[in-house]
Amino acid sequence: MTGATGVVGRALVAALRERGDEVVALSRDAERARATLGDVEAHTWAEPNAREAPAEALAGCDGVVNLLGEPVAQRWTPEAKRAIRDSRVLGTRNLVATLRSADARMSVLVSGSATGWYGARDDEPVDERTPAAEGDFLADVCVNWENAAREAEEVGMRVVRARTGVILSDSGGALAQMLTPFKLGVGGPVAGGRQWVPWIHLDDEVGALLHCLDHEEASGPVNLTAPEPVTNRDLSKALGRVLRRPAVMPVPALAIKGRYGEMGSIVTTGARVLPRRLQQLGYEFREPDLEHALRQATGKT
Repeated sequence: MTGATGVVGRALVAALRERGDEVVALSRDAERARATLGDVEAHTWAEPNAREAPAEALAGCDGVVNLLGEPVAQRWTPEAKRAIRDSRVLGTRNLVATLRSADARMSVLVSGSATGWYGARDDEPVDERTPAAEGDFLADVCVNWENAAREAEEVGMRVVRARTGVILSDSGGALAQMLTPFKLGVGGPVAGGRQWVPWIHLDDEVGALLHCLDHEEASGPVNLTAPEPVTNRDLSKALGRVLRRPAVMPVPALAIKGRYGEMGSIVTTGARVLPRRLQQLGYEFREPDLEHALRQATGKT
């Protein structure tokens, strides 16, 4: 697994170990990975953008989960955009290069992607058949990221491209950033609140990744989002109810742009993403209801 020390990675490692799997973590710092993850095998891959993954780390493995990537939630300077793109595209390309040359072929690669593939879509429902947005930075990153992963198909691997939405977890990500203003009573809808938020609870993110690992019929793009996307306004109202705080302080788009620059577009726009393929694969959501999912994620049960 790459990206094992991130929010999703840590939860996925725990779930894999709980069911009896052995996890091998590829990390820029193996010692730090072991300290974070506990008793797991860890190998150093210091320069994912520049070098292939260490072949010895993959010996004896049945499958690979690739969650490598620099955080998207930062001001998009030219340097940041390059890091966001290269960490995903070059890192995945170098991982696949090792998979192509490995003596023993692993059967499956579950590689991260994002609902950023779809760009800003207003109210149009989209699923895995919808083409990528054009002229959009994150969509372009996702296209190249997924193309790099698809190269593993050339050696007979089953490749799943997991397009993840907004993960609900208080351990990091968008929800963790939203909690402070809402707890202070100054939370509310952003940029009018009409934009769609393709959300998923962390437990379902992990469950869906395991489902894709385990099911032979899972391949190609799979949206990892809850079955009922909501608008930013509905998300704000639900979070306000969960925290018992008002959610009526609107945040204008200009304020978001002024604070975050171009990156703010991922907050002020969205897509009504549906997990059709995941449902076809028979996945049963653990947290399909937004308010209950928020209560679980925030501990306000």
